[in-house]
Amino acid sequence: MKRRGMTLLAGCTALALGATACGGQVGAGGGENSLSGQSITIAGSWSGSEQKNFQKVMDAFTEKTGAKLQFVSTGDDVSTVVGSKIEGGNAPDVVMVPQVGVLQQFAKKGWLKPLSKRTQESVDADYAGTWKKYGSVGKTLYGLYFKATHKSTVWYSPDALAQAGVKPPTTYDAMLKAGHTVSDSGLPAFSVGGEDGWTLTDWFENIYLSQAGPQNYNELAAHTLSWTDPTVVRALTTLGKLFKDKQLIAGGQKGSLNTDFPTSVEKVFGPKQEAAMVYEGDFVAEVAKDQFGKKIGQDADFFPFPAVDGGKAPVVSGGDAAVVLKDGRNQKAAMRFLEYLATPEAAAVWAKLGGYLSPNKKLALSAYGDDVARRTAKSLIAAGNSIRFDMSDQAPAAFGGTKGVGEWKILQDFLRDPSDPKGTAATLEKAAAKAYQD
Repeated sequence: MKRRGMTLLAGCTALALGATACGGQVGAGGGENSLSGQSITIAGSWSGSEQKNFQKVMDAFTEKTGAKLQFVSTGDDVSTVVGSKIEGGNAPDVVMVPQVGVLQQFAKKGWLKPLSKRTQESVDADYAGTWKKYGSVGKTLYGLYFKATHKSTVWYSPDALAQAGVKPPTTYDAMLKAGHTVSDSGLPAFSVGGEDGWTLTDWFENIYLSQAGPQNYNELAAHTLSWTDPTVVRALTTLGKLFKDKQLIAGGQKGSLNTDFPTSVEKVFGPKQEAAMVYEGDFVAEVAKDQFGKKIGQDADFFPFPAVDGGKAPVVSGGDAAVVLKDGRNQKAAMRFLEYLATPEAAAVWAKLGGYLSPNKKLALSAYGDDVARRTAKSLIAAGNSIRFDMSDQAPAAFGGTKGVGEWKILQDFLRDPSDPKGTAATLEKAAAKAYQD
């Protein structure tokens, strides 16, 4: 969901100039005001600050081309809302799709246009191959990843760790050991937002990727590997050690199940500190800064999600892919907009505003406005093809993306009682088999 820029942005946002210090060329094509009088409707799940910041990107495209752009927020259920708009003859031109599974669903329904040659060339040149893979169905590129998230970051209060005399750990076991030291100092180690099931899938995915390796991760995400596989049971067992340790989790299991994501951040960075650390993506920084006035890098910082059992430190990501609908009224202008989104210039507009990460490796790190944002972006780009996309976002929504059912609900039940990892794996497999079959 989130990230940030400044000095060289003066050049980067002079979008009508062609090539800039950000690298590459402006991809909108056609010259000044070449789309004057044309309109493009863009739908997506963004609201609040995300929608406001994306509006700046749209405004920059309007300034360059003359096109009028309108963003329509769909809420979380992008698939249902866009489907109803298509059926009603009111399809948007562009959709910002937040899940790989939804992108694949749209493509299989025949809703999407393949991206233009120019956009494909930009993706080939400026993005890790992983992003092309997740934006493609078969060998056809349908989705351009404009906004990424880094979901392998553990956020902490520097003061809390310093008072306990611990340093950011580099292994999972060391993280739990450091957590006990913090707890012994009088402050629970971790705040877990278990009321939102998606946070628990992120915990599992980071452990699984590091412990079981990228190939098993790929196979489990595609459901060519069963959820009853020993690698899954092992990862659940590892996660269960944290869940059942009442010394480590603020409020224990019951408290975690009554804590949503924003509150989990508040427990670490709010006025009444109740924990020292919270695991979630880079977007934690925006909540800590915007809602609780924390200075990122001083009052709030992160360390990479640590390696598990001798594996490599994981880099799990997510993101929003721009797609063009076949039923949209202005496909040509929509394709031009995606060509623009593929440039570092477009990314720089949002980078300076914060709450944003770009998968475009041509975007200079100096475009981000603080050192923590630059560290996060550098880690994402450096991971290259070793990045793995959020597993639950690759699954059918009935399994990986729906409140109260599937993986979200099953992992909440596991948080409530982590005593039977093997039984939980069997329950996950039953739900996955049904969802993937449907």
